[in-house]
Amino acid sequence: MVNFLLARTPPLSPDEAWRRLTQWPHHADVVPLTRITVVTPGPTGEGTRIVARSGIGPLGFDDPMEVTVWRPPAGDEAGLCRLEKRGRVVLGWAEIEVRPGPGGRARVLWREELRVRFLPGFLDPLLGASARAVFGRAVNGLLRRP
Repeated sequence: MVNFLLARTPPLSPDEAWRRLTQWPHHADVVPLTRITVVTPGPTGEGTRIVARSGIGPLGFDDPMEVTVWRPPAGDEAGLCRLEKRGRVVLGWAEIEVRPGPGGRARVLWREELRVRFLPGFLDPLLGASARAVFGRAVNGLLRRP
């Protein structure tokens, strides 16, 4: 099991950072070899189900997730989205927190607990480094994308 935290302070308002980070189909644009399907009808809220399909053809796996907390930022209040990973391969959770930061900019915190079934624990350092790199690039890409 791997836990990690990514923090960013983009030149965006909290509302705009939230919008960019929670447009689920756009995650496929910044994560290689991944396709995103929102299974439930919009708008996003608690109970929304999302499936990330990673891989090429039959050499891939589904990463089904469900939104269990949906609280967009409001005024000075931080926004929080929690996704529970419910797949056969990838388990854990991710939290996206967006709060007011310095100078009216957003402060983004992405926390994640990641478990890969059948992966031995001694590989956790490699999994953690890889996850931080992939998710770090994804968060950066989403925040740059209009």
